[in-house]
Amino acid sequence: VSLYQQGDHDQAIAQAKKALTLAEQELGSEHRDIAASLNNLAYMYRTRGEYAQAEPLYQRSLAIWEKTLGPTHPDVATGLNNLALLYRLQGNYDKAEPLYKRSLAIRTKALGASHADVITSLNNLAVLYAVQGKPEKAAPLYQRVLTLREKKLGMSHPDVATSAMNLAEQQLALGQTAQAEALMKRSILIRQQALGRDHPDVASSLSRLAAVHLAQNR
Repeated sequence: VSLYQQGDHDQAIAQAKKALTLAEQELGSEHRDIAASLNNLAYMYRTRGEYAQAEPLYQRSLAIWEKTLGPTHPDVATGLNNLALLYRLQGNYDKAEPLYKRSLAIRTKALGASHADVITSLNNLAVLYAVQGKPEKAAPLYQRVLTLREKKLGMSHPDVATSAMNLAEQQLALGQTAQAEALMKRSILIRQQALGRDHPDVASSLSRLAAVHLAQNR
């Protein structure tokens, strides 16, 4: 994966495929370490937009984890999350939703309701609803993410600002303009203090708030 991240994608994939073949010969095709190798190779294909190549690798990786670790292990939740992301990127929302929900349930039970991976799962499910234009489902999840991040990271963390902005967008879609504007202003203030006034995230947030004002003829 490190070679892939350095930009040498073709070489990285070739090496990953070779390593996978050797590992299968040594460990067998259903060893838990094979699942990790499959997952890494699938990641490379997914980030290149080669979804058809990634899907069977993610599916096989998930199946191995389920068989070797049991259906409620956190690694299974990771596999579910990765496959759900692939489906979301493909626009297969109906396939992604139950996988995200199952991943969230596993992580909540295994790790606790305030664990970072649970927050990630909540956010992923919120994103899925948001991209489908379902703010009534996305907003409550983003609210939970915001509350958990405030408790875990503090009120002035940049990730809190991101969560506030995400929730604000859904509130706008629901017609809750005053609440959305207040959250946007809070997000901007956090980002200005944490990142500096010239940071691109500050600029994009200010631009979004200006667009809201323009839409209200203010």
